[in-house]
Amino acid sequence: MRKLVYTGFMSLDGVVDSPGGGAAEEHRSAGWVFEDLEFVPEAWDLKSEELEDTSALMFGRRTYELFAPIWPASQDHASYKELPKYVVSTTLPDDAAVEDWGPITFLRSIDDIKALREGEGGSIYIHGSAELAQRLSDADLIDQYNLLVFPVLLGAGTSIFGRADRAKQMLSLRESETYSNGIMKLVYDVKR
Repeated sequence: MRKLVYTGFMSLDGVVDSPGGGAAEEHRSAGWVFEDLEFVPEAWDLKSEELEDTSALMFGRRTYELFAPIWPASQDHASYKELPKYVVSTTLPDDAAVEDWGPITFLRSIDDIKALREGEGGSIYIHGSAELAQRLSDADLIDQYNLLVFPVLLGAGTSIFGRADRAKQMLSLRESETYSNGIMKLVYDVKR
């Protein structure tokens, strides 16, 4: 069975949207990851560590549409270029796959994701994609959370955790670290 890992930047009050800012971002505090904090290189080591474990990437439609024009040519994301990518969307046509970004497969349902997860292969990392993360969490399909939690309260925005009444889900802390700029690294395994 493959492991689904959600990885992302999160405010202390659970907001994950608009961390990098940019023209497509609608959050009034867009860009909160790169604003107001001293750069501490070791706080970003988690992203390098993830590269060693990533065998494929998964995106929701919105995140795919934001990343697809940028990541294929990005030197910062060159290691991801040839990895298989899975895009979860009921609306994007199969010909929406960008060229020169490795194999791209469109998944149309939670059942498609379950089948992928139950197959052979390594870890699949989910970047951004808050709505997808909510659906996968509610379906008990996420196996691990890799979070960089930033010392900021945004008050509004999208979370990866839904507010639906559901069964309690326990997590086991695998790794944690706090950095001098206030960022916390939290790596949790989902207990089953």
